[in-house]
Amino acid sequence: MKKKLVSVLLSAAMVATLLAGCGGGSDESTDSADGAASGEKQDVALRLWGAEEDQALLQSLIDSFVEEYSDAANITVELGVESESTAKDTVLTDVEAAADVYAFASDQLPDLVNAGALQSIDDMDEALQAYTGKSVADIESANSADSVEAATFNDTLYAFPMTADNGYFLYYDSTVLSEEDVASWDAMLAKADEAGKKVAMTLASGWYNASFFYSAGFTTGLNDDGSTSMDWNGEADYTGVEVTQAMLNITGSPAFMAVADGDISNQIASGQLCAAVSGTWDAAAAQEAFGDGYAATKLPTFTIAGDQLQQKSVSGYKLVGVNAHSENAGWAALLADWITNENAQQQRFDERQIGPSNNAVLESDAVQSNVALAALAAQNEFGVVQFAGQNYWDPAATFGEIVAKGELDVNDTAGIQAALDTLVEGATAPIN
Repeated sequence: MKKKLVSVLLSAAMVATLLAGCGGGSDESTDSADGAASGEKQDVALRLWGAEEDQALLQSLIDSFVEEYSDAANITVELGVESESTAKDTVLTDVEAAADVYAFASDQLPDLVNAGALQSIDDMDEALQAYTGKSVADIESANSADSVEAATFNDTLYAFPMTADNGYFLYYDSTVLSEEDVASWDAMLAKADEAGKKVAMTLASGWYNASFFYSAGFTTGLNDDGSTSMDWNGEADYTGVEVTQAMLNITGSPAFMAVADGDISNQIASGQLCAAVSGTWDAAAAQEAFGDGYAATKLPTFTIAGDQLQQKSVSGYKLVGVNAHSENAGWAALLADWITNENAQQQRFDERQIGPSNNAVLESDAVQSNVALAALAAQNEFGVVQFAGQNYWDPAATFGEIVAKGELDVNDTAGIQAALDTLVEGATAPIN
């Protein structure tokens, strides 16, 4: 591939497009283009931020990237540590000083776009095609539709999908529960109670308890001012009261265990559980505890107003974006593409068992035979990309805790409605 690209890479028009045409142009960029036209190799300096646990893998990908384009440029890439979970806060502290390329969690996308911290990938389509032979449409079709949706804001692609494994599903012990048992909360809790076991889920978290409301057609959203839009105290496919009653019927079972956020693995290890709602991060704990019975599947259905409704979940993704203030935005886009393409995602899975967004890797036998990732893929069909402002999280957690503790009477519709009104009032409060 490298040899075929050399003539294109040294084209002044294409270099000008890459270096200056993507929103980060400068006199220095023009000089670089003129140098390339005269046959001189460009000097390209980039900075990349990624998670601490990804440093070795990213350095390997950087080395192969530098080698791939060595005939076109003298490329140096400075690798720094920045967690995807905190990337937005760090970038927005000083956007112009942030890395050229950085990874971030998908729910941070709207804030980063609104702050002008991301270069539109759509605007770099010509440059990407010239250098990689791939259009933006090719990148979109190579990745799962939900991951592309997570990387898109206002109908514009702003990031490259990197992973699709930040969601939750159901682990279970198949020596206690059958596939039929785990198909519904009702059957699962009844069988667990009969076996003297528990089924665990975190409810004091707006990431987990939102699943019941999203299942019933309710929404959360992020307003332009950073506040949250939310309708849980109203009516969608069902009423918010009916959703809460369904949750109370689950928590009222003697086999249900409400677990604090982050404590699922400890409870699995305790031996009390035969099933738990969690994600890939608890795979090792579930496999060790359940042994030969280790299994996982999509979330069950739950009973609401006499109907069985498939429980949805929040699907989280990790994305890689290009800083809109990068002086080498085109080269930054190439690096972002390189660390998220099919080969890179295959390497992530092989080395770290990271769930891919790339369809080819996702559909491989190795991924499909991975118990946790196969369950996640099945659940992602019912996944929702969650957007909410900072005032959402505490009221949502408090509401979930009230439900988990049984502080609401399932028959007291007025009391439930009041709790929902309090939740929505707090969650949608303006950002000060």
